[in-house]
Amino acid sequence: MLLAQGRGWKWAGAAMACALLAACASPRHTPAPVEDRTARHGAPVEPGRVATAPAPAVNDNAGKAGYYTVKPGDTLIRIALESGQNWKDIARWNGLENPNVIEVGQVLRVVPPGAVETAAPRTMPPASAASAPVAAASAATAASAPRPSSSAASTTAPVPAEEEVAWAWPTAAGTSVLAGFDEQKNKGLDLGGKAGDPVLAAADGRVVYAGAGLRGYGNLIILKHNNTYLTAYAHNQSLLVKEDQSVRKGQKIAEMGSSDADRVKLHFEIRRQGKPVDPSRYLPAR
Repeated sequence: MLLAQGRGWKWAGAAMACALLAACASPRHTPAPVEDRTARHGAPVEPGRVATAPAPAVNDNAGKAGYYTVKPGDTLIRIALESGQNWKDIARWNGLENPNVIEVGQVLRVVPPGAVETAAPRTMPPASAASAPVAAASAATAASAPRPSSSAASTTAPVPAEEEVAWAWPTAAGTSVLAGFDEQKNKGLDLGGKAGDPVLAAADGRVVYAGAGLRGYGNLIILKHNNTYLTAYAHNQSLLVKEDQSVRKGQKIAEMGSSDADRVKLHFEIRRQGKPVDPSRYLPAR
């Protein structure tokens, strides 16, 4: 009886060994690779970053008037400001589910629907320094005033009377001019002062941007005065207005500071039909 039992154990052991060998020889199941979609569908970031996702397919609107093709280094904020638009409007016109993410190669509508036929194609230089362009009015809705002293202005049409602006200095009387306008190096005026000095709206307008999402400008405010003119106020210590808020000429909109700058100063720009113009030729004499 013990002998039979021993033989049974041997047969059972052999069967178990065969089962183990068969299991080892079976093909091993490997999980399917996981695609990393973080760049496209990740956590929201500040509306101003470019996604690292692959470029989308070619769009038929690329290069057409009223559209802009996203390039490396672009941000939604910058594109909106260069087009003289609110970044929220561009997000809506293009049906962007996540306005915090845009892709290199993506084609965006940068003028209101219905205005594309008369809009000029958008061309934007890289924005890396504080003197780079920060806002441009859409050619679909903009005209420009003749300014013989400005070579950029001499090729544009006259400004309608209702588009003209009565300007005021954005800083208190006695402010020194640290750096004048230079079309290549400084797209506005750098005005000196002390931290906390008032920054004033140069004309009636509406806030189209208030934040720190544009590199080189620190805490920045952009005002749109009409379809022709915009102004920019950079390097502020604090911002006192919000986007979409209406402001009056001379209203305190910020406090002077040194954000993203080497010293306390206000970098002030006037933009006419997207082109930087010398503010000293528009501001009243002091």
